[in-house]
Amino acid sequence: MNDIVIKAENIGKYYRLGQINTGMFYSDAKSWFSRKLGREDKTLKIGESISDKDGFWALKDINFEIEQGDRVGIIGRNGAGKSTLLKVISQVTVPTKGRIGIKGSVASLLEVGTGFHPDMTGRENIYLNGAILGMKRAEINEKMEEIIAFSEINEHIDTPVKRYSSGMYVRLAFAVAAHLDSDILIADEVLAVGDAEFQKRALGKMNDLSSKQGRTVLFVSHRMNAVKALCKTGILLNKGEIVLHDDIDKCITTYQSGLYETKSVEDLSHYNNEFFDLLGYKLVNVDGKDLNQPMENCDKAYVRIELEMKKVHHAFTIGYAIYNSDGTLMYWSYLTDDYDENNNVKSGRNVLVGEIPNYFLNEGEYSIYFSASLHYIQWIVNPEEDSPCLKLHIQGGLSDSPFWPSKRPGVCAPVLKWTIRN
Repeated sequence: MNDIVIKAENIGKYYRLGQINTGMFYSDAKSWFSRKLGREDKTLKIGESISDKDGFWALKDINFEIEQGDRVGIIGRNGAGKSTLLKVISQVTVPTKGRIGIKGSVASLLEVGTGFHPDMTGRENIYLNGAILGMKRAEINEKMEEIIAFSEINEHIDTPVKRYSSGMYVRLAFAVAAHLDSDILIADEVLAVGDAEFQKRALGKMNDLSSKQGRTVLFVSHRMNAVKALCKTGILLNKGEIVLHDDIDKCITTYQSGLYETKSVEDLSHYNNEFFDLLGYKLVNVDGKDLNQPMENCDKAYVRIELEMKKVHHAFTIGYAIYNSDGTLMYWSYLTDDYDENNNVKSGRNVLVGEIPNYFLNEGEYSIYFSASLHYIQWIVNPEEDSPCLKLHIQGGLSDSPFWPSKRPGVCAPVLKWTIRN
C-alpha cells in the first residue's frame, strides 16, 4: 500500500466579509475552541449559525488523499478556492471545520516573498528558510552553492531581498524550496513571475524532485500546458468544492469544457465594465448567420463581437484565444494584429468580426475565449480566467487529397503548398 502524506477530511474554510473578529480576544478564543471541539458556538445569537453571517465558504467539504511522490495539479477558475486550499495544507491558515493530516515537512511558494525577511540578505534568508524546515546549518551549507547557482543571482546574494525585483525574489524562493530537504513542495501561480527559461527549469526541477527523490508536488497554475507537463493527477475546484479528482487529462478536459459553458446574450452583462458593454459574442458563417456545427476544416468561420463602447483608450485591443480539448493554446487573435489606424473601435456600437482560418485546425472540439485588454497595461477580460466561451466542433474537410480523409497527426492540420523543382 502506498504511503499517504496528505489527507483532507471534510475541510471547510469560512471567511467573514467586512468583519475581522468579535472585538474581544476572549470571545474569539472561545468561538475558536468551540468549533475545534465540535460544540455550539456561544458567541452566536440564538438560532444563528456560522453560515448565517455575512461571509462565504471558500472551501466546502473537501476530501482527498495524496500519496508520496504524487505530482498533483490543482486547477479551477479565479475564486475557486485553489490558493485557500494550499494555505490550509501549508498550515498558513486553519480550516473552519474538518482536519488536514500532513506527514513530513512542507516547503511553500504561495506568493512572492512568502517566508522571506525583507531586511535580510538572500544568503541569510536561505539559512532562515532552512532553519524553519528543521535543517542544521551544516546541511544548509552543503546546499548553498547549488541554491545560488540555480537562482542565478550570484552577484546579489548578499544584498537585502527588499531590493530584489519580483523575478529575482521568486527565483531565489523557488531555489530554496526545491533544494532544501522538505517532503512536500507546494507552488502557487507565483512561478508565472519568472521568465520563460526559468519556468522551464523550475518545471524540470519539480519533475526531478518527484520522480527521482520521491517528493510530493502540489502545483497551481492557469497555464494548462505547464500543469499537464508536470502533473499526473489533478484536483479540479469550482466555488470551493471538488468537481473532480482524477487523471490530469480528464481534469483539464472537464475544466476547459464543463466549467466554461457558452454564454448566451442574456448572460453577457456579467462582463460589462467601465470601457464597454458586451452585447453579443457568437460564431457565424461567411454569410453572417449562426454557424452550423460540426463544421468542416475547409469551411470559413468567424467570431462576431458586438459591444457598446463607453470609454475609448488608445491601448485598447480586443479579440479571442482558442484552445483545443487538451487545454493547449492554439493561438490568440486580436483586432490589432493587422494594424490599421482607421480600424479602431469608436464610441457607441461596434461590430467586430474576426476570421478563424480554414484548412488550419485539426478535427476536434475547441474553446474560444473572449479577450479584451489595454495592451501591456491591464486585463479587462482575461481569456485564461473568467471569460465567455464559444464551442467549435470541426469534423472532416481536412484536405482534398485522398491521402488525408480523416484526422491528421499533430495539433494542427494546415494544408500547405508544395512544388517540385527540377
